[in-house]
Amino acid sequence: MTELISGPAASPPAGPRQRAEPGYLLSGRYRITDLIGRGSQSTVFKAYDELLQRDVAVKIFRNNAGDLAQTCRQTEEIRILAGMSHHALVALFDAGADLSDPNDPLTYLVMELVGGQDLRHRGAQGPLSAAHMAHIGYDLADGLSYIHHHGIVHRDVKPANILLVDYSNQDRRPRAKLTDFGVAVFIRNGPVPDEGGTSGTPAYLSPEQAAGNVVGPSSDVYSLGLVLLEGLTGKMAYPGAPIQSAVARLLHDPQIPEELAPMWVALLSSMLARDPAQRPAAREVSLALRQEVINSAARHRLDNAPAASDEEGRMRAVERYRILDTPADGTFDRIARLAARMFSVPVAIVSIVDHDRIWFKAHHGTDVTQIGRDPGLCASAILQDGPWIIEDAARDARTLANPLVAGEFGLQFYAGVPLRTPDGHNLGTFCILDREPREFSPEDTRTLEDLAAIVMNDLEMRLQSREAIAG
Repeated sequence: MTELISGPAASPPAGPRQRAEPGYLLSGRYRITDLIGRGSQSTVFKAYDELLQRDVAVKIFRNNAGDLAQTCRQTEEIRILAGMSHHALVALFDAGADLSDPNDPLTYLVMELVGGQDLRHRGAQGPLSAAHMAHIGYDLADGLSYIHHHGIVHRDVKPANILLVDYSNQDRRPRAKLTDFGVAVFIRNGPVPDEGGTSGTPAYLSPEQAAGNVVGPSSDVYSLGLVLLEGLTGKMAYPGAPIQSAVARLLHDPQIPEELAPMWVALLSSMLARDPAQRPAAREVSLALRQEVINSAARHRLDNAPAASDEEGRMRAVERYRILDTPADGTFDRIARLAARMFSVPVAIVSIVDHDRIWFKAHHGTDVTQIGRDPGLCASAILQDGPWIIEDAARDARTLANPLVAGEFGLQFYAGVPLRTPDGHNLGTFCILDREPREFSPEDTRTLEDLAAIVMNDLEMRLQSREAIAG
């Protein structure tokens, strides 16, 4: 945690007294071993829990006797961490005070020890791949969505507070955890003033933090956007001295390189909007990055997978059902028309996803019979385990950059259910579209699933009939 504006730099604080050093047994239980890091109000050590026989991280607060504000911040951090349990947040194990010297008590937190470097040190080695940043960003956005749901704003999202987890096993998926809730606040009664802009780190402040205005969950989304942009480019968006860095974001938007993939350009542009109301919620960012993780994995399989890849197995299923390169028979047209009437939408489609095309075997409300696989939302829908619902495509980070959404077609709503074979392959989708945003209830979703089941049942009966004749 770093103050926004301060006078001439003072000497680094000494931190906890010298007895809190390697070898010291804190509260008769935690044996301090190594220094991890030191901040303005605390020092973090690696320690060994002699009771449970495990390594932990111990955060020892600097003792400023009579500093009521500092005491309140420490109490708030303990309250926040004690109520949190999420895979993307560093877990709190214990909190207490070492009173072996009554004149110099040591207040501390005991947290999980995360093996791996922080994102600041990793970023110093150069940009990360888009696939890695999608994984990391998904974890962080999911964690922020969790704390925002519980009425908490972190207020200091930055690379130094993001720990990259090393589980020392064969899992190569990048994982991240958010730490340091020292300036986090509860906002259950609405956004809070940013105390004159004293919270956060200048290079990663939101515009409202820099201006000392009220701060809500969207402030964390902005800071995360800066972190993701820096990870992808290897460059800090607002470098420089604290005041200049803080003021710069009030004057101009960060530069987002055009060479980044359209998904990233659209997502970062929305996250880094100067108006907090224009930013997506952390939950939407999490969904967008999860979708990018799925899409990236699918692209990787297509490019690099051996002969027995999932995609090739799926395409063998498509060929087995003989639904490509067949004349239109109108079988599914009535079901598509029925769906359009039931949901009051202009377009309903039965799609089959080929290697590079999406074929419309039934297409009520449009004369189009095929589109490329990349822009088609059905290509994303078949990667899901269940229904894929986009209620407001122009604001949903998963789709706002899609050409069907941003272009002349003006797609605003999409709901698709995979056409899944008994052996688990998704042939295509049964989907409905609209040019206006709309809500879609769980009951609506179940109805759409029933219609998709009717289509899939017909395909299965056709296949069994052919096999019976051939047998």
